[in-house]
Amino acid sequence: MRLFTIVLWVIFFAVSCSEPSTKKVKIQGETQGTYYVVTYYDPEGTNFQNEIEFQLAAFDTIASMWVKQSLISRINRNETSTTINPDFTQLYNQSKEIYNASGGAFDPTVGPLVNAWGFGFTDRMKVDSAVVDSLLPLVGFKRVTLENGQIQKEDPRIQFDFNAIAQGYAVDLIGKFLESKGISDYLIDIGGEVLGRGSKPNNETWKVGIEKPADNAQYGDALEAIVSLKNKALATSGNYRKFYEEDGVRYSHTIDPVTGYPVTHSILSVSVLASDCASADGWATACMVLGLQKSLELIKSRSELEAFFIYSDSTDGTMKTIYSEGFGQYLEEMPQ
Repeated sequence: MRLFTIVLWVIFFAVSCSEPSTKKVKIQGETQGTYYVVTYYDPEGTNFQNEIEFQLAAFDTIASMWVKQSLISRINRNETSTTINPDFTQLYNQSKEIYNASGGAFDPTVGPLVNAWGFGFTDRMKVDSAVVDSLLPLVGFKRVTLENGQIQKEDPRIQFDFNAIAQGYAVDLIGKFLESKGISDYLIDIGGEVLGRGSKPNNETWKVGIEKPADNAQYGDALEAIVSLKNKALATSGNYRKFYEEDGVRYSHTIDPVTGYPVTHSILSVSVLASDCASADGWATACMVLGLQKSLELIKSRSELEAFFIYSDSTDGTMKTIYSEGFGQYLEEMPQ
């Protein structure tokens, strides 16, 4: 009887050692005009909400145009005493890389046009070809440089707008913070831009949804697909929520930096997989500008990216999907 008890104890001890206990922590709140949800597994179950919100608030002082004394606001006002910090430098460099690789489709200097069309932080203008022509000389990442910690502009009216990459970058920042605390299994979601690392305790991967486009739907009302995130980031850009109609014409919030006009092609949304969320975020915007065919060709040429497109068929207007070859391995299921 004693031997049997010892054997049972040894078996229980072995199972316990092979499956160490870990605690799920889920925190949520508001940031950058949207929500955030962070889920992670930690042996101690430590709640890092205060530290995470501090990180997010600190990032607003760098990249938010809604914070008057933020770094980007001071740069846009051409305050000569403004010195660039490492996070702004990283945002700048990642943006420059995507700008060059996308042929200018992704351009953080597009702000004056975004504002003119009514999708920025100023009142909408009555836009015509003359207005567009007057603003285009203020757009183009080739017109700015970063030298010795200072931004140099060809024209002082040029302004930065990192909204198309900042949310993804914030996701990456929180991921780095968690990893600095020894946490390797986590899912971070800021306004639909998502980063999943590691897995759940049962080795199940993180799963996130790609929303079905609908003009009046609430977030997450209907899903087009479910994606299994295997140490990947997923960011989605779409034209079906931010728009307005005037004189029977719908104007999308996605502005083509080359033409100066809102895009009019068939893509409703594009979701990009990348190793980091800032890259996924920036490339999703670039694809929205480029259109379906150019985006498919570009994604195919870049082994580090995969993409899932939802678009309107040109013949009958029905909603259809297409995705890059490598994206299929991440698809968990396609809801009906």
